[in-house]
Amino acid sequence: MNVSVAKDFINKVTEKAVGEEVLKSLTPGQQVIKIVNDQLIELLGSTQSKLAVSSKLPTVIMMCGLQGAGKTTMCGKLGVYLKKQGKRPLLVACDIYRPAAIEQLRIVAKKADVGYFEKGQINPVTIAKEAVKYAESKDFDTVILDTAGRLHINEELMTELKEIKKNVNVTETLLTVDSMTGQDAVTVAKAFDEALDITGVIITKLDGDTRGGATLSIKAITGKPIKFCGTGEKAEDLEAFYPDRMASRILGMGDVLTLIDKAQQAISEEKAEQMAKRLKENKFDLNDFLEQFESLANMGDMNELLNMIPGANKMKLKDAKVDEKEIARAKAIIQSMTKEEKSNYKLLNYSRKKRIAKGSGTQLVDINKVLKQYEQTKEMYKRFGKGGKKGFKMPF
Repeated sequence: MNVSVAKDFINKVTEKAVGEEVLKSLTPGQQVIKIVNDQLIELLGSTQSKLAVSSKLPTVIMMCGLQGAGKTTMCGKLGVYLKKQGKRPLLVACDIYRPAAIEQLRIVAKKADVGYFEKGQINPVTIAKEAVKYAESKDFDTVILDTAGRLHINEELMTELKEIKKNVNVTETLLTVDSMTGQDAVTVAKAFDEALDITGVIITKLDGDTRGGATLSIKAITGKPIKFCGTGEKAEDLEAFYPDRMASRILGMGDVLTLIDKAQQAISEEKAEQMAKRLKENKFDLNDFLEQFESLANMGDMNELLNMIPGANKMKLKDAKVDEKEIARAKAIIQSMTKEEKSNYKLLNYSRKKRIAKGSGTQLVDINKVLKQYEQTKEMYKRFGKGGKKGFKMPF
């Protein structure tokens, strides 16, 4: 965290903590944590800052940042995010300097399954203007401009970005910064804000060892909201930034709400109800077990999900590592079974297991391990179901 920001933060926490009456339900230590948590939320912006939408479509989002911050990849992630919101985004290649930048964005757009526009290595301002016209003619409601980055801040870069803003009605100017660069990220954010009056920041690589020091400092120094955070390498690994949730992560208190969001995205309400019904009727079979593996895979990186559980540090979940290969192996084993075997695992005698092992490229011990996990899961759900009276729901 920036030194001046840290000092100011400590002073405010001290001011609020001294003489504060301890609530009956809390210990003095818990009361201090509550004060720190509240102050963190205030420092981070108190409320979520959503993307602005232009009154006259298309909405134009200009992405900017230094080279290597992950800006082009972030354009694709933002495209995926907006598509889920029912938008029709168009990615525009305005970086005409970096080798293969245009081709990289084309690949990113294809993977994200969103629109793509490029005019080769001509003036970026012209590209941006023509992209807006193209979006209007093809009914794209959001234009995302992937502008050129540099290895360091310079006047040439800023002048080009200013020219784009002068000639195109830019709704959002979003700065992408790498959280791993520490306090350099604050210097970068301040320089871009002074030159371009940015409207928001996207923090990348928050899935690493960083806990948010740069995030705190950027918001405090620039006064501009953090709008998104990148939490992984997949196209779906982009989250809307919620100050209260980030405060919980910084304090190691987990992030249940984001965990729930991910679960809801991975499994529909209809599927959840169907699964709940099967569990209640004790019909949970290996088909359902496989479906759970698929749902977990859709939720993102398992190690990141573990760290969102409250008390992960105390339970040493933070140091626990989920073997993604083991999950893939379990899926391969179940997928190698016949329809009948998935419905009734008790059919799996030695010869059947041997066939499955050959088909999935695994060993008999691996199959037995998966079956044991299945039995334990089934038993856990059975107990969970007996514990509840009304409104039985899946425990995730």
